[in-house]
Amino acid sequence: MSGVEEMAGGRVLLERDGPIATLTINRAEARNAVDLAMEEAIEETLLWLDGDDDTWVTILTGAGDVAFCAGWDLKSPVVDWEPRYGPNERYFSRVTKPIVAAINGYCTAGGLEFVLGTDIRVAAEHATFGLGEVRWGLVPSGGGQVRLPRQIPWAVAMEILITGKRIDAKRAYDVGLVNEVVPSGQERAAARTWAERICENGPLAVRTVKEVAVQSQQLAAGFHLEYVLSERATKSEDVQEGIRAFAEKRRPVYRGR
Repeated sequence: MSGVEEMAGGRVLLERDGPIATLTINRAEARNAVDLAMEEAIEETLLWLDGDDDTWVTILTGAGDVAFCAGWDLKSPVVDWEPRYGPNERYFSRVTKPIVAAINGYCTAGGLEFVLGTDIRVAAEHATFGLGEVRWGLVPSGGGQVRLPRQIPWAVAMEILITGKRIDAKRAYDVGLVNEVVPSGQERAAARTWAERICENGPLAVRTVKEVAVQSQQLAAGFHLEYVLSERATKSEDVQEGIRAFAEKRRPVYRGR
């Protein structure tokens, strides 16, 4: 590939510059919310790059300066959605090359779950992070319930998971969710610096280190449990009410069933 490659109707872009690829979620008008075609394009492109000998590192970012990714587009089907991976895998589970996230704003729901599957994270100072699914009767079944408590302190992870509240970039840095916070507009350049630093090292060694680090966490059992139990929420009456309330911009009325 050369130049800019468009996927999912131009809503996902791929650009390559030497050993560094940049994958951009290109739907700024919708805070880079993803639908099924976009999710497939992101996952499949990262897997393609993983098998490409000329690519050593990928930068993942969002278009514009408002949002990295606000998660799943709730106007798209959710209840009947099936993940593009098996029950024991989640976003980027099979990607063995480093992914650097350049987080340029809202990083919520599935957007944060994307980030939890990356390795180095650079956030703009105005970025915010959250998993607000419970507010709408949903659960973060893209790996958030498994990865987040392993990557930051338990109490902070549960605060995010069961209250649905967001945290700002400074707190994300303080709890270890991101590696660096930079002035707004500089996150892509900073991510590029991290990627170049990684490329100074032996690519096979870097890839091996990531494979060992990820596989030694033995996440498959947790992902499988999440896959099985999440159905309780996604098939409930509450989730239908939550989605309706979201669309109607009102407070949902839940019944616990």
